[in-house]
Amino acid sequence: MILPIVGYGHPTLRKVAQPIDKDYPNLKELVANMYETMYGADGVGLAAPQVDLSIRLVVIGFRPYDEKTDSYGEVTEQHTLINPEILEFGSEKDYFNEGCLSVPDIHEDVLRPTTVKVHYWDENWVEHTDDATGLYARVIQHEVDHLDGKVFTDRLSSLRKTMLKRRLNDIAAGKIRTKYRMKRNKN
Repeated sequence: MILPIVGYGHPTLRKVAQPIDKDYPNLKELVANMYETMYGADGVGLAAPQVDLSIRLVVIGFRPYDEKTDSYGEVTEQHTLINPEILEFGSEKDYFNEGCLSVPDIHEDVLRPTTVKVHYWDENWVEHTDDATGLYARVIQHEVDHLDGKVFTDRLSSLRKTMLKRRLNDIAAGKIRTKYRMKRNKN
């Protein structure tokens, strides 16, 4: 089932999400719904706060995009991270043009470490510690920011945020159109 995504300005995006345990109700169904929601919106990562759940759960998935057919191929890599914690950040950093399903139609260059060490449990409650690199490392950092009540625009300069203010206010007010379902912000 595709879930509605909350937009910039929604209070759940600013809360620090709470850890869950293996008895969290309907966890497998929620994980499946989050993947379906993410792929349906052409995303590569989705954190539970983006579907209005303040819990520490992230799904990440990569599908190759074919420009000729303007379509996505089959999933090549998929990760479910429950209660993720970034243990180490690499020293090398790089800019990458990031976007976010909760901040539609805004893409900005964000400086982040190119590698991270992350500890988490998967949907079967198997414990993992991964050394992540490249796009996987970037998406982990972006989604863990969501779990910590942050969005990628928080990482921009004051000048850049000022330049984006009107567009961000439009998103917060629901004055946007997306190809995926968005939940109206609470007043």
